[in-house]
Amino acid sequence: MHFSHRVAASEPNRITRATHQLNPIDASDSNPTHHGLAPRVYVADPRGPRAARELLAEFISARDNRTVNPDRLYLVSSSSQAYAWLTKLLCDPGDALLAPHPGYPLVESLTALESVSTLPYRLEWAGSWLVDASSIAPTPLTRAAVLINPNNPTGSYLTSADLDFFTSLGLPLIVDEVFFGFPLTDTPRHRIAGEDRVLTFALDGMSKNLAAPYAKFSWIEVSGPADDVREAQRRLDIIADSYLPMGDLILDHLPQMLAEIPAQQARVRARTATNLATLQRLSTGVTTVYPPEGGWNVLLRFPDVIDEEELVLTLIRDAGITVQPGYFFDVRVPGFVSLSLLLEPEVFEKVAKELLDAINSAVQAG
Repeated sequence: MHFSHRVAASEPNRITRATHQLNPIDASDSNPTHHGLAPRVYVADPRGPRAARELLAEFISARDNRTVNPDRLYLVSSSSQAYAWLTKLLCDPGDALLAPHPGYPLVESLTALESVSTLPYRLEWAGSWLVDASSIAPTPLTRAAVLINPNNPTGSYLTSADLDFFTSLGLPLIVDEVFFGFPLTDTPRHRIAGEDRVLTFALDGMSKNLAAPYAKFSWIEVSGPADDVREAQRRLDIIADSYLPMGDLILDHLPQMLAEIPAQQARVRARTATNLATLQRLSTGVTTVYPPEGGWNVLLRFPDVIDEEELVLTLIRDAGITVQPGYFFDVRVPGFVSLSLLLEPEVFEKVAKELLDAINSAVQAG
């Protein structure tokens, strides 16, 4: 298993070993909470407060019907921070990660900040979005595969066959499942978190589970072969200890946040299903809705004689509406826009009508 050279996972020095063995009074301790100067005591834990990890492990265990070890969890401020840590862990500058296209461009932005590139693999439409295995070509510098389950913007979940293929590559998996709890169809789906065939880092978080971007609390779950997990955590602890992003104050809010997830997810699912049905009802013969299996977004296809960028600029100018063109997400063929399914239903219907009218007008003008 390859780990980056950024992390110096050296053995403890003699002073550290003696301190752990004899537990002397630490006259260099500069933590004010250890000396009666704060209302609560803070003990730094690189993985996040133990009590918070236990609460979270209990929640995930019940949700997924499996046993989650709190010692395999790392608490972070966001999934973006999780990506950054894992890129530091696995990649040296100049290395690469496999990442899906179409896909949300944030992955490329985050890896670029670590001087790491992405190698795209394709999702192709064949009545549903499927991973094109022939497009996956790891190089000697490819260190992990990024899996988005479900993908943004396609809304497609990975299948068991997809997962079998990715595990056969022998690469670590970075699995983003922040939208998993928002299905839009009855398509069979399963979480990859807890996968044990290869080293796996599953990402999830409150900002999506609660549809509350201000709830900056996310987590990484580490799983896989025991030796790989042990070495990964030894090194990830060093990275986490350098940042210590999560303090004990999260414990004041975590129980309520976890309790609110089911109701909030149901509320969001009702909204996205309503808006998706509206778009499907209004869509004309020249447009095709590519129905998402999950998530918050939908792709709409229109004749590729219409320039995506010009269509969006026309909407902005004439209707005061903007959507995202498919090329923002590296959709390989032209003629797509992405819409959010979170809008208030009345607003969404207005937007859909204006968009479809603009498409029909462009077709007639052409």
